[in-house]
Amino acid sequence: MTHFLDIHKTDPQDLRSILDAAGRIKNARAGRTKGAKDGDQVLDGYIVALIFEKPSTRTRVSFDVGVRQMGGETLLLTGSEMQLGHGETIADTARVLSRYVDLIMIRTFEEEALLELADHASVPVINGLTNRTHPCQIMADVLTFEEHRGPIKGKKVVWTGDGNNVCASFLHAAGQFGFDMVFTGPETLDPERSFIEFARSKGSSVEIVRDPFKAVEGADLVVADTWVSMHDSQTTKERRHNQLRPYQVNEELMSHAKPDALFMHCLPAHRDEEATSAVMDGPHSVIFDEAENRLHAQKAIMRWCLGL
Repeated sequence: MTHFLDIHKTDPQDLRSILDAAGRIKNARAGRTKGAKDGDQVLDGYIVALIFEKPSTRTRVSFDVGVRQMGGETLLLTGSEMQLGHGETIADTARVLSRYVDLIMIRTFEEEALLELADHASVPVINGLTNRTHPCQIMADVLTFEEHRGPIKGKKVVWTGDGNNVCASFLHAAGQFGFDMVFTGPETLDPERSFIEFARSKGSSVEIVRDPFKAVEGADLVVADTWVSMHDSQTTKERRHNQLRPYQVNEELMSHAKPDALFMHCLPAHRDEEATSAVMDGPHSVIFDEAENRLHAQKAIMRWCLGL
């Protein structure tokens, strides 16, 4: 079964094939490739289950629209509707859904739920996000970088702030695509050691630099993410803001990166917190290209999982 569970669990050649397909799909749909077709109706007759235990805007819309553009149908299921693992077991849910649908995308909290679902499903499963990783987002980010600056191999990516699930998938991608990473943020929010070690084991350089201005020197790409989760308490939010304020991406910080450095944020953003509006709307920013490319990258991932 061809699942898309994490970037480090997918062969680098397959990852590159997915990105190449995403570019072709995007160009064909935009009419930029003369005579090309993006296989819009390739999912005709297919049904894709979209499971959301966590709320979502971009993931929900991009997957739903992607399936529809390719001629398929979606079945949207929320955590409150399913109570995944709280009534029927995850394993039984996987077996039952596999009898009804052709593909399952799940956005959930615990990684164990994703892995158990994949272990027992007889149709492909895609990781739409867990508390540990967010691989679809990073596939879109790599696609976006390469559209603007060419191959990401050998480039320097700087992650600012919290070493969260998106940062984790960036570290996986560093190892698989051959770029280097610098993390700059408070020690209490460092990325999990296993993510760093994976990238290093593949030959990528990974550094932790506490001074954000030193960290971004020579950066080809600077990436930020929200400082707080919607589920954090007010006390947690205040503590995180105090910790992370020195790592805000503003015009002064970007001036220490390469002149043509890009800025990314997976959104939603708390403007003028983790990044200023001047940066988000400025010449370095590609955040809306990045958001659009979730659609194209995920269409390519779904086709890869289904062998289409």
